[in-house]
Amino acid sequence: MLTHYRSLIIGVAAVVPLVACAALAPFRDSVANTNAALGLVLVVVAAAATGIRLAAIVAAVSAAAWFDFFLTQPYHTFAITDRADIETAVLLLLVGVAVSELALWGLRQQARASRSHGYLDGVLSTAAAVAAGQSSTDALIERVRVEIVDVLQLDDCRFDSGSGESGLPTINNDGTMTRHGHTVNVDRNGLPTDSEIALPVRSGGIVHGRFLLTASTRVVRPSPDQIRVAIALANQVGAALAAARS
Repeated sequence: MLTHYRSLIIGVAAVVPLVACAALAPFRDSVANTNAALGLVLVVVAAAATGIRLAAIVAAVSAAAWFDFFLTQPYHTFAITDRADIETAVLLLLVGVAVSELALWGLRQQARASRSHGYLDGVLSTAAAVAAGQSSTDALIERVRVEIVDVLQLDDCRFDSGSGESGLPTINNDGTMTRHGHTVNVDRNGLPTDSEIALPVRSGGIVHGRFLLTASTRVVRPSPDQIRVAIALANQVGAALAAARS
């Protein structure tokens, strides 16, 4: 999201609780504070739905502050004398932050599911193309190269038809990565940034080349699922090369 939209959303998240509490102020004798607090929680949820954590937190703090100012005695001050109102204000803040975190977690899970669905579609469409013989080997390699860059969030990826240098970090067929005989903890350390990474292209246990991955500008920590998808894509190229050579 563009920076100016982010700033605008955060500003709106700060102002809307103020406007809502000011609008409720004339009716505070007829509207229970607990009901007003529930309404303000909805404002916080709406802020959280934007996917911007700061907007949700700002909305929660603003809602608690203006609830205190407009709807608790003494009015038009940030002091609260009634214990029930103190509890309501504190709960409003805590519930607002908790609900915003739950909403953001849900958005992240939805985004993750959407990405996983997209990765699966890529594997299936590539497999279908291999099975139908619809693409030349070169076209298939380019297609898979682009998909691997997208799946692993790489800077670059190129295909090498040879076995090449053996000292490179290598992604194994089981999803692990090794370098000089030692396992690399990708979850903790991310993909190596100081060299290319070899992703062998296999079919029937035979290596038919490799993709050389570059992730040099930033630390990337692909999930095990993302790595498995990249392996599956590379092996689709292996199947196509094995068929072409037979």
